Amino acid sequence: MTTGLWWLVGRIGTGGRGVSVAGPLALVLVAALWTLTMILGWALIYCPHLPGGFSYSSDLDPTQRAGFLDALYLSAVTVATLGFGDIVPADGWLRIVVPLEALIGFALLTAVVSWISQVYPAVTRRRTLALRLSALRRAGRPADRFGPTMTSSLLTSLATDVIQVRVDLTQHAEAYYFHDAEDEMSLAAMVDYAADLAVQGQTSPSVEVRAGAALLGRALEDLTTVLNREFLRLDTDDATTILHAYAADRVRRLS
Repeated sequence: MTTGLWWLVGRIGTGGRGVSVAGPLALVLVAALWTLTMILGWALIYCPHLPGGFSYSSDLDPTQRAGFLDALYLSAVTVATLGFGDIVPADGWLRIVVPLEALIGFALLTAVVSWISQVYPAVTRRRTLALRLSALRRAGRPADRFGPTMTSSLLTSLATDVIQVRVDLTQHAEAYYFHDAEDEMSLAAMVDYAADLAVQGQTSPSVEVRAGAALLGRALEDLTTVLNREFLRLDTDDATTILHAYAADRVRRLS
């Protein structure tokens, strides 16, 4: 659903405003699909046993409450743990099944909240890395401003952040579809500079700097592998081509 929505927004060409809601809207749609599927599935279980398997309150006529719509109502009330009590299970096995749906509904709510609370930190970490790279690019070449030890530490820190982004994309692929409003906050727009830092560091006379640059270069290669395998699906293993395709897929949607 998330990939399809991202593709649809790109085809419609709604610009930055449309792209900016693609990620959050996808979360809402997926959560809604989970909920609706559960409600529908349990309604199909209840429907054949209405009205005989259930007891009704005195103001309800059981003969008028035996359709699929009533099964949907019962399932929705149960999964939401509202417990109105106007329709309650009477058969022994239904008295076990109905509370089970309520427990699963509570677990579903907890899962949705936990899922969403994990996606946004992943998006924040990616944007933070982009802002770091933007600040470094404006500050000038690290080797010209810092000593070998600080430059090595900087490259290693950037490599760690790149690895974290790779882990986030693996565990929370939906974070990829969250739009970055500005180029400075877009890793797709800034990742080329990280690659330049890795290349520049390889020519340093300092062993420490070369080691940090090698680590950053390897982290970027691993990131491109995940980007290509999970999202871009290009018929190439060239890291530069993949990074350019990543930038094209993300940055072009600003216009």
